[in-house]
Amino acid sequence: MHRLALLLSFVCSISAAHAAPVRVILVGDSTMATRTGYGDALCARFDPAVTCINLARGGRSSGSFRAEGRWDEVQTLLGDGVAYRASYVLIQFGHNDQPGKPGRSTDLVTQYPHNMARYGEEVRALGGIPVLVTPLTRRSFQGAWLHDDLAPWSAAMRRVAKEGKFDLLDLNAVSAAAVQAMGSAEADTLAAAPPPPAGTPQTAPSAAAAEPNATPKSVFDRTHLGAKGAALFSAMVAAELIRVRPELAASLRAQ
Repeated sequence: MHRLALLLSFVCSISAAHAAPVRVILVGDSTMATRTGYGDALCARFDPAVTCINLARGGRSSGSFRAEGRWDEVQTLLGDGVAYRASYVLIQFGHNDQPGKPGRSTDLVTQYPHNMARYGEEVRALGGIPVLVTPLTRRSFQGAWLHDDLAPWSAAMRRVAKEGKFDLLDLNAVSAAAVQAMGSAEADTLAAAPPPPAGTPQTAPSAAAAEPNATPKSVFDRTHLGAKGAALFSAMVAAELIRVRPELAASLRAQ
C-alpha cells in the first residue's frame, strides 16, 4: 500500500510538472522594447498559457542594463520560478554597445563578450534557459547593399554562444538577409514613422540617450520598428526560436 502511494505521488508530481506553464523573459534594447521593437509582438505570438515578460529597455547596452540594476529583476524572477516548467531568457544587446555612446559603449573584444557570457551563465545557474540573440540589423543601405554595421557584434556573440554552449538565435543573419532582399524602399516601410522623400541621403543613426520605456518614435529612422516591422521581425524570431528550441513549437505561432 505504501509503495502504491509513493508511485501515485510520483506520477502526480510528473503530471504537475508537465502541466506547469512556460515563461519567456525578454532582455534587450529598444529594438526589442515596447512600442519601438518587436518584443511585444513576439509575446503576442505565444499561447495565452505562456507567461511572456518584456523587460527590454531603450538605449541600454550589455553593460548599462546591469549597471542600472535592471538585471536584478531578471534574477529575482528566475529565483522565484518554481511555478514554471521552464523559463527561457532571450538576451539581445549590441546596438548601444557600439562606440560613441558615453556610459553605454563597451569594448567589442573584451567587455561585450564577457557581459554576454555572464548573462548566459547566470541564467543557467538560476535554472533558466539562456538564448543569446544577435542584434537586429539596422536598415541603412549603401547603394543597393545593406550596411550591416552590427556584424562584428553578432560575430562576437556567436563565439560566446559556441564557447559557452548557449543556444543562439541568429537574428542578425536572418534579418539582414530579409532586409537586403526587400531593398531600401520596402525596408523603409518597417519604421515607426513614414519614410523621407525619395532621394533623401541615408545617414548613420545618432547616439541617442537612454530613454524611458515605451517611448514611441515620431521621427523616421532605420533602427526602430513600427507595427509592420514588429510583425515581420517577431515572426522571424518565433521561427528561429522554434528551430533552436523545438519544444516551444506547440506554444508559439511563427506566422
